[in-house]
Amino acid sequence: MIETIDRNYLEIKSIDALKESTLPEIINSIDLVDPIDFQINKFFYKNIGKKHRWTDRLVWSDDDWIKYVSNNKVETYILKINNDFAGYFELIFHSEIKEIEIAYFGLLEEYHNKKIGGYLLSEAIKKAFLKNEIKRVWVHTCTLDHKNALKNYLARGMTIYKKETIKI
Repeated sequence: MIETIDRNYLEIKSIDALKESTLPEIINSIDLVDPIDFQINKFFYKNIGKKHRWTDRLVWSDDDWIKYVSNNKVETYILKINNDFAGYFELIFHSEIKEIEIAYFGLLEEYHNKKIGGYLLSEAIKKAFLKNEIKRVWVHTCTLDHKNALKNYLARGMTIYKKETIKI
């Protein structure tokens, strides 16, 4: 059976365009994974992605994961609530064109619908624009992602710059 998927590419070109979400009342921290630990990326990818059909990295060996997270263009941040993992995002720096891609972003299922996603996205965008001379932060999402993903990106001030429909 062929399935039709709509994919949207979104961007934000200035920190001034960011419409921040307020800090949720729950205690949390967002920290850079340092030193790098591929097991954290692998954990979030598998646990968040299983509901959204993230499959491309499921075939990766541990060496593939290590190579990816060791790339100096990749940074991983984790959200903790009461010292438990709650969500994460990966930023990929495209320094030659002064852009940052939010490569992966998500919350573990038990943290959905708690007004955390907007805050986490606000922080991802802010951290991206803290890098030198970044002109654009971008991301893509599709109809397989969480039902509020596109709304969240738009609510933070991102705009759609490209749409496509794919069949899988």
